[in-house]
This record gives sequence, structure tokens and C-alpha cells, in this order.
Amino acid sequence: MRIRPTSMIAAAALLVPLLAKAETIAVVAPQTGPYAMLGGQILQGARAAAEAAGHTALALDEPCEAGTNTDLAARMREADAVAAVGFLCTESLSTLMPALAEAGIPALTVAVRSDILMEDALREQWPLFRMAPGEDDEAQAISQTVLERWKAEPVAIIDDGTIYGRELASAIREAIEQGGISPVFVDTYRPGQEQQVALVRRLSKAGATHLIVGGDRNDVSVIARDAEVEGIPLTILAGDTMRAANRPVPLREGVLTAALPDYSELPSAADVTDSLRAANVEPDGYTLPAYAAIEIVAAALSGEQSQSLAARLVDREFGTVIGPVEFDTGQQLVQNPFRLQQWQGGRFVAVAPPTE
Repeated sequence: MRIRPTSMIAAAALLVPLLAKAETIAVVAPQTGPYAMLGGQILQGARAAAEAAGHTALALDEPCEAGTNTDLAARMREADAVAAVGFLCTESLSTLMPALAEAGIPALTVAVRSDILMEDALREQWPLFRMAPGEDDEAQAISQTVLERWKAEPVAIIDDGTIYGRELASAIREAIEQGGISPVFVDTYRPGQEQQVALVRRLSKAGATHLIVGGDRNDVSVIARDAEVEGIPLTILAGDTMRAANRPVPLREGVLTAALPDYSELPSAADVTDSLRAANVEPDGYTLPAYAAIEIVAAALSGEQSQSLAARLVDREFGTVIGPVEFDTGQQLVQNPFRLQQWQGGRFVAVAPPTE
């Protein structure tokens, strides 16, 4: 294609990407074993982004077992890798980060949520950046939704008795009570039941019209179905467990979740999603976050050269395929990635922010 710039300045600007130095970026993800499918998503997304940016993706197998991947840092140094992205497992990062810190190679994880690991990273000055949500982000997103939208509503909180359900429900209850909302009903339900009629009747008797559930998707589906059959109006909000198969009981219209969005549905992902699908790659799971991780590294490489690459990742907003991404001084996401969504027409769609 012949390009006719309107000025010498425009011509120079067009040449900048072509003159940028090609670098090697390590992509650490499981290639075998039980997590190979998720690792494949990371590899596909990262490779596509590296190719688009003119860099090289160095695929390294992540064994996801503590103490078994210490040679990965040496392989990165041999390949002159400037950064590493991916990392599905906490074990890999905790073992590898001291060597990466010594080599000055920043790491971006798209999956690990461990707050303890991030505390270790700050204490030990490891260049570890987390693109995944933190352990408290889910509860914070649900609590914020309740405080912003359900201030005047009779709210109930229930959980399924699992560690996940109890901790989520407890964190939400503490947050909303501090915000001035006292639940009208709090209980632990028995999960995995074919029907929950007695539960929804108890909720109705307590006067609850809005329900927070710390449990899995099918339990929420059963509760929503039985409330509808009983003619009990109930607005239900649950967490990230709602991103699961819509079976055996289909989810009722209007059920809410605070969960990670389907990145392939975002306007920022449209072009890349089309390109991936044209190459027979479905942008599922970690595909687009891994793509974004490479975009971030590529953008940082063009930043202030007097700073280390790790320093260039902090306090800067990066435009990516999954939307704006910014790391704070704690090397974590500035914005909570969980978004309020509603089940409509067989999928979750984003809910507009509340109006003043």
C-alpha cells in the first residue's frame, strides 16, 4: 500500500513503529497437564499481540508446582527477554520472582490473585505486576453496588457454608453495615438442592426483596426459579461464580452478578477479536488479558528510557484490548476489574452506572 503523508512530520510519525527495536517477551503458561487449556489461551493471546507489536514471544512451560521452575529465569536471560507475562499459578511466581528481580525482568500475571504474594513482592522489591483482581475486589464490588443502589431496600445475605461463600458474605455484611445498611435476614443455606422453596418463603417472611448470595451459579438459579414460581419478588446479586455453565437449571432473567466482564464483548476488543476469530482462535478466558499484557509491555518499552522497564509500568494508563489498565505504586490495578452485570437474553450484559 502506498502512503502519501501530508507532511514530513506525519511521515516521521509513521516510521516510528517500524524503527522500534524488536524485543523478546517471555510467555510463561502451562503447556501440559490439567491447566494446559488455560495455558493455551495465554499463549495464543500473547503470541498474537507480540506479532502485532513486532516483538517475539518466548513460550515457556509453567509447571505450577513449587520449586520446579527455577531454570526459567536462566532461559529468559539467555534469550535476552525484557519482560515475562502470563503466570497462571502462585507457586510459579513465588519460586521465580527472586531470580527475575535479580535479572531486572518485570513479570505481569493475568491470573494470580494472592494478596500475600503481592505483599511479598513489595517487601522484597520484586517487579511483579498483577492484572488479575485482588482477593477483596469481589466483595468490594458487591458492597459498592449495594451501598449505591440498595440503600433503601430490605437486604438479605445468605451463603452456602463453603469457605468462599462464608468469607464473601461476611466481608459484604461488614462493609454494608459500616455503610448504614443492616440486613433483615442472614443465614447459611444447604447447597446443591433441587429446590429452595422453604428458603425463599423465609426470605419473604423476613421482608427481604433484595438478596446477596455467596454461593455457586446453580444454587442461585434454583433460588431465582423458586422465588418466581412462588410469586415472591426477589432481586438477586451474586459474585464471580456466576460465570459458569448455564445448567442444569437455567438462570432467570434479571439476576445480577459482580464479575469480570466478557472481554470479547468490549468495544476496545472488537478489532482484535475479529482478527483472532479469523485465525480460528476463540478469545476465551485469558486470551485477551494475555494480549493486553503484551500491549502494556510494548507500550512501556517506548517510554522514558532513563527509567527501568518496571518503573515505566507504574502510574501510567495503558490503552489495551481489555480497556484502560493502570498499576498503582503497590503494583496492582488501580481500578477494580469486577463489573455489575445482568443476565439478559442468555448472557450477562453490563449495567449502566446509577444516575444522580
